[in-house]
Amino acid sequence: MKYSKYTARKPDDTGFIHYPNEEHETWKILYNRQMEILPGRACDEFIEGLELLELSADNIPQLPDISNALAKVTGWGVAQVPALISFDRFFRLLADCQFPVATFIRTREELDYLEEPDIFHEIFGHCPLLTNPAFASLTQTFGKVGVGASKEERVYLARLYWFTVEFGLLGGSGKHRQGRRIYGGGILSSYKETLSCLGSEPVHQPFEVNRVLRTPYRINIVQPVYFVINALSDLQVLGESDLISLVREAMKQPMYEPLFKALD
Repeated sequence: MKYSKYTARKPDDTGFIHYPNEEHETWKILYNRQMEILPGRACDEFIEGLELLELSADNIPQLPDISNALAKVTGWGVAQVPALISFDRFFRLLADCQFPVATFIRTREELDYLEEPDIFHEIFGHCPLLTNPAFASLTQTFGKVGVGASKEERVYLARLYWFTVEFGLLGGSGKHRQGRRIYGGGILSSYKETLSCLGSEPVHQPFEVNRVLRTPYRINIVQPVYFVINALSDLQVLGESDLISLVREAMKQPMYEPLFKALD
């Protein structure tokens, strides 16, 4: 497992995590600048989820509060984890409707990008949509399928997770929108990605599961390609499909050419 330079903060005997003021200020910076640019870009369901979780700029939220709010609507919760965990633990937590949250926040030097997910990415980026039954259902399915998958199959599952849960876009029309909106947590928690993803430069592909499973990605760049679903209910349908069979079929076929430069 890759070594992390961050150390997760531990709760006291009451379950409360005491973050220093500087880290609350970092949360405030991240929160406020996302809230400035997400209206008109984030999907309705994300905004509704933010309201249900009662997130604010003032303080880094406490995990029991998030778990209690999620439990009321979809039965989910969050689990405190170290900065990095194994795939086995990751999938088992998702299968049990527990979203892993590393209890550290990025430094000011890494406001725009860090390779490992911090509490802002996990709580702000992902947890609001865990109030949505379709999104929550697919996330649990990833866990259930991932627990029994081989190492090679997990690579393909990770790719599907990347292009949906992390970097998915929503098309069609909704209650308060016309055109494309963001539902992926990797975008919603990233200032640069939020501004880039709906522009003319990246490629927007209609979501087709076989193509998604065979499309390369890199974690350390603004994404050059996004896949667009019609509605969040499509995620429910995807989660009810035989994912492992779809993965095994894709494994028999060649990968698509990447839309990014190869690493040296």
